[in-house]
Amino acid sequence: MRQLVSTGSAWERHVGYSRAVRVGDTIHVAGTTAVRDGAVVGVGDAYLQTKAVLEIIAAALAELGASPVDVVRTRIFVTDITRWEEIGRAHGEVFGAARPAATMVQVSALIDPALLVEIEADAVVGQAGS
Repeated sequence: MRQLVSTGSAWERHVGYSRAVRVGDTIHVAGTTAVRDGAVVGVGDAYLQTKAVLEIIAAALAELGASPVDVVRTRIFVTDITRWEEIGRAHGEVFGAARPAATMVQVSALIDPALLVEIEADAVVGQAGS
């Protein structure tokens, strides 16, 4: 069975993707940025943007019966790798217990110049602590 989560973002409709997809016990969360109600949250603050991104991801996971402890992989795209400590601190606050495999890479730009970070996440439901 395939379950989809949408945040209602115009980008989701325009590009044709879901915020998250669950098939069986596996959940894939699309690249997520700090955008709420069409506005960038935490402009100029990499830590606050990362916290907002992770809150959106956690909400999508919850809608599909999972939580951050079920996350096994994250991919973090940043526009300025020198901000890695701020971004990593927020990531660690959310995923410190799960300690998923993670990658952080610098990219030349995200879809809005005010965005500093975008995160993808993969989860396997029911595997936490196995």
